[in-house]
Amino acid sequence: MAAFIGIGVLRHMLYRLIFWAAILLCLSQLLLTLWRSDRPMAMKSSNINTRMILQNMIDFHIARTTTPPYESLLTVEPWVDKLSVQSEQLIMDQVQKRLPNLPVTYWNQNKNKAMYYKNESCAKFPSIYELEFNNVYWQSLQTSNGSFHLYSAYYDVRKLSRIGPAVRILGMINRIEPTVKTHCQFWFDDHKQPVIVKIMEYKYIWYKKWGNYKQGIFQPYLIACQIPKSHHHAVPASVSLVENVCDKATNNLRVVYNRPAVKKGFAVCVKGLDFLYEDLSVRLVEWIELLHILGADKIFFYQLQVHPNISKVLDHYESLGRVHVTPLTLPGGQPNVPGFQHLYLTKKVNHKRQNELIPYNDCLYRNLYSYDYIALLDIDEVIMPIRTRTWKELMETVMVKALAARNETRASYNVRNVYFLDDLIHTHGWFKTIPKYMHMLQHVYRSKNYTKPNQYVKCFHNPERALTLHNHFPLACLSQGCTSYAMDTTDAHLQHYRADCVKTLKKTCTEFRQNSVIDTTIWRYKRDLISRVSNTLSSLGFFPAI
Repeated sequence: MAAFIGIGVLRHMLYRLIFWAAILLCLSQLLLTLWRSDRPMAMKSSNINTRMILQNMIDFHIARTTTPPYESLLTVEPWVDKLSVQSEQLIMDQVQKRLPNLPVTYWNQNKNKAMYYKNESCAKFPSIYELEFNNVYWQSLQTSNGSFHLYSAYYDVRKLSRIGPAVRILGMINRIEPTVKTHCQFWFDDHKQPVIVKIMEYKYIWYKKWGNYKQGIFQPYLIACQIPKSHHHAVPASVSLVENVCDKATNNLRVVYNRPAVKKGFAVCVKGLDFLYEDLSVRLVEWIELLHILGADKIFFYQLQVHPNISKVLDHYESLGRVHVTPLTLPGGQPNVPGFQHLYLTKKVNHKRQNELIPYNDCLYRNLYSYDYIALLDIDEVIMPIRTRTWKELMETVMVKALAARNETRASYNVRNVYFLDDLIHTHGWFKTIPKYMHMLQHVYRSKNYTKPNQYVKCFHNPERALTLHNHFPLACLSQGCTSYAMDTTDAHLQHYRADCVKTLKKTCTEFRQNSVIDTTIWRYKRDLISRVSNTLSSLGFFPAI
């Protein structure tokens, strides 16, 4: 070893000697060429050669000396990240944030307790490590007649619900009109035994006339389980769905019950974003800012796959508390690989629409008691008040008219759809006093005609009445059915910004284009909207340095 170290030291000294000899050689060559002032071209060429030789020798020296001597390698310690090691509790907190439907806290408090129904072999409380997960966010149940993929569970104590306090479970079942008998195992705080009841209902969140009414295709359902009178005073901490009473569950969902002290006005729900290749970040900023000006208290996004710039925008607004983003996957054997998932949703339109019902209804049930109204909107749609400035003022006006027509609160209040097509602006040119990147402010030419009543409408939904929601209307409601009040187009309409009409309106779309009018209602927000959007884009680095 000593001989080896000695040889290393000698080699290092030899390299240093060669380096300095080369430096001296280069300097002497440089002086020699300077003396030959009568040969300017030769001097120029020689200077270049000398600099190259000198630089090469310096690079050689740096390359040789960046590696520490062998002696220092015996004591040096490479840097590794030792701060990222976390306690089990911190990891659990991160898991709970990532999987909000998992009852992490409740399980952690009871994991060492003997919890079961009647005896240890009957309905034993499941460990979270024994649950059957599917595509990250779903929990599964395999029955004798169908597979269940469960997304989340919610506590429903709305006054208009005839079944009383209940837990409703949102999920997908690969059966139409399921007949398999299942049970809910309710787990309460400070109880070692579960409370077990038969499921009361499989509520289908779809119409069979829309297609995909086939066995084997995952269908959206809302499953209801009544809470026994003996436990009406308590909220279950979690619930498991099983086929037989004594089965050890393969799923365990945290029961969501969000009831703030103060109820806010308007929530907006956005289905799973699928914009991996399309950078709509700038348009998204304009849309979010406009909705907040109109009165949206919070926007709830569900995210499949998005462009990095869209993620940057959503992260920014989430840090401000103005939006909430929930990552989402498709259940069962449906693809979740980026790109492939997009192609699948493009080609399998009915599958896409059935999957969208999960985030829509999850958003409804997470906010049952938090907002007066819930709107399901796409990021190219805006419910625009015509005579008033805000949604609050709009609904105050509309409620007077609705109650005068019929003295009851409606399940929803809908607005007619009208197209602001992209190419209509090109006929008239850009508005020079508005930045070109402000898509909605620039596109103020729309079709003169609206789509037909009840066709492609959007609603302010009443969460006290809605049982299940579809993109355009409630599908099932509490109390007196799914009554919807149609707002007059002089009060509000749905401004729909698209490149083209939906496929089912191809023939009508030609007429829409040929009969256009200017509608500058949005311009009353122009100054505020331009300021907000430009400031946000600047702070996020979307503008080049000036």
